[in-house]
Amino acid sequence: MYWAAWHRCSTMSDFQSEKALVRDFHAAICAADPAETAATLARFTAPDWHWRGMHPFHEQTGPEAVADVYWNPLKTAFTRLQRRPDIFLAGLNEMDGFSSVWVVSMGHLMGLFDKPWLGIRPTGRITMLRYAEFNKVENGKITETAMFCDIPHVMIQAGQNPFPPQTGAHLVQPGPMTHEGLMWDKQDPATGKATLDAINAMLNNPGEKFHDPDEAMRLARVWHDDMIWWGPAGIGAAYTIPGYIRQHVNPFDDALNEGYRFNGHLCRLAEGHFGGFFGWANLTIRNSGGYMGMPAGPGPADMRVVDMYREQDGKLAENWIFIDILHFLNMQGLDVLGRMASVQHNE
Repeated sequence: MYWAAWHRCSTMSDFQSEKALVRDFHAAICAADPAETAATLARFTAPDWHWRGMHPFHEQTGPEAVADVYWNPLKTAFTRLQRRPDIFLAGLNEMDGFSSVWVVSMGHLMGLFDKPWLGIRPTGRITMLRYAEFNKVENGKITETAMFCDIPHVMIQAGQNPFPPQTGAHLVQPGPMTHEGLMWDKQDPATGKATLDAINAMLNNPGEKFHDPDEAMRLARVWHDDMIWWGPAGIGAAYTIPGYIRQHVNPFDDALNEGYRFNGHLCRLAEGHFGGFFGWANLTIRNSGGYMGMPAGPGPADMRVVDMYREQDGKLAENWIFIDILHFLNMQGLDVLGRMASVQHNE
């Protein structure tokens, strides 16, 4: 039934009007003076626009609040801001029966880090802020947004790494190896369905029994052997199935093996060879000790997560991950941004 609804709706719409709206929205934000940001946002969004951002921004309502909390401080700190997308797609949301249209952009916001941001000391140099943004479009307006960005990676670029050494690699992450993620034009719906099938096969893959000798075999059902897992700062990136198991899966399971609860996704979609999802929060989990250098947590903590994927020949080849790590740590009693501001105040 769901696939019939997806096919019917996807063949009726090429998503070009929704894509054009979001592209104009992105261009206008970067071009606007901070004093004009709220009015600029209001041109493209509904008055009760529901905006979800990572810690310390969280949930906001309406363009003025989003301008005050997120865009104006960012545009003041990062001068000459420009958006450098690597993935751009639109599609129907599986989570509501393929009834709503969402437009997704992933890449970097780049600027000159000229003034402090969130207590992070500026460098005056090019700085890249990884982002993944989901926009729900209804009747010519953006009504919901999830804006995930990798704030700890900005800290690392600025020489203020808040984490102890991790198992994965930390770097400015490239876009898709195939360089075909920017889908400005109409795509073949059948390709998007194949990508969503691959994502769902991964989510439904039996196994995931960590520290199991058969784990690589189970992962190989849905992942290419030379998969690339582009993890967030604080965890890092991993290459190949054995590397992914060694550098992410096993450390994750060693420390986060208590009280694991999957809460579901708010949006999951695909177009062309790319797709992804986000949740709010996807996971609730307890740190039993050692994860990212943290002692055992006092209680459960939420992980708000974005996953973006590239599909190839029916399997997943690349995976970009965004996790609201600052929120996860804050729920365990570690205010990373507050600690950084306190250190700078005392210097």
